[in-house]
Amino acid sequence: MLDWKWIRDNREIILTALKNRNAEFDLDELFYLDNQRRSLQQEADLLKQKRNEESKKIGFLKKEGKDTDDLMKNVQNIAEQIKIIDDKLKAAEEEWREKQLWIPNIPHETVPIGQDESSNQVVKNWGNPREFDFEPRPHWDIGEGLDILDFERGSKIAASRFTVLKGLGARLERAIMNFMLDLHTQRHGYQEIFPPFLVNPKSMTGTGQLPKFADELYKCQDDLYLIPTAEVPVTNYHAEEILPDEILPLYYTAYTACFRREAGSYGKDVRGLIRQHQFNKVELVKFVAPETSYDELEKLLSDAEGVLQILQLPYRVVTLCSGDLGFSSAKTYDIEVWIPSQKTYREISSCSNFEDFQARRANIRYRTKTGKIGFVHTLNGSGLAIGRTAVAILENYQQENGTVVIPDALRPYMQGLDLITPQYRVI
Repeated sequence: MLDWKWIRDNREIILTALKNRNAEFDLDELFYLDNQRRSLQQEADLLKQKRNEESKKIGFLKKEGKDTDDLMKNVQNIAEQIKIIDDKLKAAEEEWREKQLWIPNIPHETVPIGQDESSNQVVKNWGNPREFDFEPRPHWDIGEGLDILDFERGSKIAASRFTVLKGLGARLERAIMNFMLDLHTQRHGYQEIFPPFLVNPKSMTGTGQLPKFADELYKCQDDLYLIPTAEVPVTNYHAEEILPDEILPLYYTAYTACFRREAGSYGKDVRGLIRQHQFNKVELVKFVAPETSYDELEKLLSDAEGVLQILQLPYRVVTLCSGDLGFSSAKTYDIEVWIPSQKTYREISSCSNFEDFQARRANIRYRTKTGKIGFVHTLNGSGLAIGRTAVAILENYQQENGTVVIPDALRPYMQGLDLITPQYRVI
C-alpha cells in the first residue's frame, strides 16, 4: 500500500498513475472517507474533553459537599454520545483503510506507458529458435505419446486443468525443481526454505492478493487460503519484523505447489500445461534496502535467466508497460520462453520490484546503524515455473520419432538418462 501522507500530497501523481495503469479507483471517495473520520475524531475529542472537565467539577463539588446528580447525569449522557461516535469512527476508519488497499502501486519512471500488452517492450533476446526439419508437435501430444502426461485422469480425479504426471514425466518435473533449487542456492546465494502451502488472510493482504484478487484464490473453510505462489508465504516470513540493516539483502528461494482458480480465463490455453489450476514453481524473493532495489531487480532477472541459459532454451525479456503491470508491482520484467508448436514466446517468469508497497502492508521494516527505521523493498520472481519449463523442454528438445532429448544439465537429476522414450511407459 501507499503511504497515506504521500497520497494526500500527491493526488495528481496518483490520478496519472491510475490512468496509465488503465485502472479504476475512486480517489474522491477515499478523501471523503478521510474527511469523515477526521471530523468524527474531532467530535469525539471535544466530547472527551468536555467529559473530563465535567468530571473535575464533580470532584470539586463532592469535596464541598454539594449535590452532583445533574452533573453526573450529564457526564453519563456525554459518555453515551462518545460511545456512539467512537463506533462510527471505528467503522469509518476500517472503511478508509480497506479502501486504501485497492490502490495499485505507482509505476516506476522507467516503465513504458501503455494500455495493454501490445505496448510491452522487448529488451533482450537470447538464443535462436531451433529450425525443425519436421512439423513440431505440441507438448500435450508429445506427453501423451510418451505416456508421461495424463490429462484425462487428472480431470477425472479433480476437474479440468488438472494433470497427472507419470513415470518419466513425474521424474522430469522433480529433476527441474531440484536443478533450479541447487542452482539458486549454490551459485546465486539464495537460502532455501520450505513454507506452508496454506496461509491466513493477513498474509494474502500483505502481498496484495487480498482484497482485490479474492476471486482468483482457493479459500478453505477454516479461513485459510491455498497459495497462488510462494511469494505469499516467503514475503510474509518477515511480516511485523524490524530487520537490522547489516543482514540485508536477504535472498530466499522456495519450491511450492501453486493454486489458482484462473477466474475469467476460460477458453485460454484449455489444452496442455500452460494454464493449470495447480502447478509447481520455484520462487525467488528478496528483502533489500531501498537504495539498492533496482540493482537487485537486474540481478534477480539475471538469476532467473540463468536457468534457461543453462538449459539452452531460447527466450526473450520484456518490460511490462503501465497497463499490463501487476497490481503490487512498480516495475516488472517478464521472461518469455520460445514454444515451437505455437511459434511464439510464452511467459515463464515475472521478476518484479514492489518497492515498499508490500512491506507497508505486511509491516516489514529495517533499522539503520543510526537507529532510523524505514520499510524494506521487496522483490520476487519465478525461477522458474516448473511446468512451463517442462513444456519448453518437451517442445524444443523433441525428435521426429516422438522421443525427447534430456538437456545435459538435467541428466544427473534423471539418473543419467539422456532420452525420454516410450520404453519407460508406466501403465
